[in-house]
Amino acid sequence: MTPAAETSPPGRVLALMPAFNEEDMVGVVVHRVLGQVPDVDVLVVDDGSTDATAMVARRAGAQVLSLPYNLGVGGAIRVGYRFAARRGYDAVVQIDADGQHDPADVPRLLAALVDADLVVGARFAGRGDYQVDPVRRLAMRYFARKVSRIAGVTLTDVTSGFRAAGPRTIAAFAANYPLDYLSDTVEALLLAVQAGLRVDQVPVAMQQRGGGQPSQSYGHLVASAARAVLQLQIMRFRASTSPRPTMEGTPDGVPGATTRAGSPP
Repeated sequence: MTPAAETSPPGRVLALMPAFNEEDMVGVVVHRVLGQVPDVDVLVVDDGSTDATAMVARRAGAQVLSLPYNLGVGGAIRVGYRFAARRGYDAVVQIDADGQHDPADVPRLLAALVDADLVVGARFAGRGDYQVDPVRRLAMRYFARKVSRIAGVTLTDVTSGFRAAGPRTIAAFAANYPLDYLSDTVEALLLAVQAGLRVDQVPVAMQQRGGGQPSQSYGHLVASAARAVLQLQIMRFRASTSPRPTMEGTPDGVPGATTRAGSPP
């Protein structure tokens, strides 16, 4: 692929950034995205923040969709996909607002959409030296192995939230996207596979969050992992006993969500 092709977004691209109390980093990340991929639109879904996240994001050049209360990352992402579907975007790139994802990798994820419907920006794939504690790394390997087996493709980082989605994935995720923590990454991949979408990964380098605090406590992480394991087993059983469905649907509105100055009508 030529360098020009690697840096050319596939039509209209929306950079989707869920954010909860990320005033320290969200403006920096928005600036970085617009600097690396100036042709994209940036949407920050302010997930009921109690700080200045929305104001900082808007001043940095993002469109802002403010939710009246905290839905969690999965709910915020679903809102973003509905926004993208209703406004006719050709691709969506999910980017964390805490600075872990490098916007310089966005063109590579978008380029990979030529041969896939959903592309995961993967740690542990030969690029970078991202470090996690042994317990979390063990859980990540478990989920990667199980999801890879179901998807029929090697995926080393199924909990990565750094992803690019094409038109078919936008439509599917606008209609149905998991809300729970970990389900918003692991289960979302399984839903994509069940919908007949092509899933692939691109190696990326990530870094630790640049500011703010993680939204989940360690205890919540353990509970979420247990729930994700159970959901994984349920979905594997369903996949083995029923035909693969196709996700279709028209995204509806989001009650209570408001756009503010700097956002499109």
